[in-house]
Amino acid sequence: MDLNTITDIVRRPSDRPGAAWRNGDAWLAGGTWLFSTEQPDLRRLIDLTALGWDSLVPSADGLEIGATCTIGELNAFAPPSDWPAGALFSTCCEAFLSSFKVWNAATVGGNICLSLPAGPMITLTVALEATYTVWAADGSERTIDAVDFVIGDHRNVLAPGEILRRVDIPVSALRKRYAYRRFTLTRLGRSTLFMIATQSPGTADLMLTITAGTTRPVRLAFDRMPGAEALRQRIDALPDDLWFSDPNGKPDHRHHLAGHFAEEIRVELTEGGPG
Repeated sequence: MDLNTITDIVRRPSDRPGAAWRNGDAWLAGGTWLFSTEQPDLRRLIDLTALGWDSLVPSADGLEIGATCTIGELNAFAPPSDWPAGALFSTCCEAFLSSFKVWNAATVGGNICLSLPAGPMITLTVALEATYTVWAADGSERTIDAVDFVIGDHRNVLAPGEILRRVDIPVSALRKRYAYRRFTLTRLGRSTLFMIATQSPGTADLMLTITAGTTRPVRLAFDRMPGAEALRQRIDALPDDLWFSDPNGKPDHRHHLAGHFAEEIRVELTEGGPG
């Protein structure tokens, strides 16, 4: 898409680019969505890739993912053998169902900040209990739990001039067992529902994340594995207006799928899982 309203591009911003933010600006990383549709309100693009942020930094504490890390880089990352849930990296990357050209340009941070219900990097980071470091225009920074970042379809908590700097996934989440279910109307379609459950090693707890079928991520936590009826009741108690509606599925359909897949996941983890 030719963005014919753009009059300026900042190719080498300062290390803290938020201070120069003004109305009509947009952060540019991969640009796979930015250049896919008209942007009539934009006048200037600020290129974040020139800042040279590290893409992936594993440590004893977990994994730090730079916001400009590409989907291709995350998919190619080989997690340590004692991070069972690290297998979800490739699972969620594959949920893009995009060409290698998109994978090599689209970024983790871009997918999160786009804040669509079916954003697979949102699914991944919420399910793995990540936190986001956000830089403000005044030079300060704040930490936000991933589950609290997206507040609706294409809506998040970022203020004008704020920028997602990095994602931190704790090692405790990466060492969990997991199970997931994903439903699409067509083999290569957008997710109608994407659910991931995790369980701490040596325990019977359960953390169930529901995305794509809801306007914002939902995370249900249980100290012990619930019975079928208790799990069903927690899902049925979600507000009706939380279920998303678009051509890929109506709210009732998505609600039904969530209940069906949740029980499959409960049985799978109770019986020993695969993950």
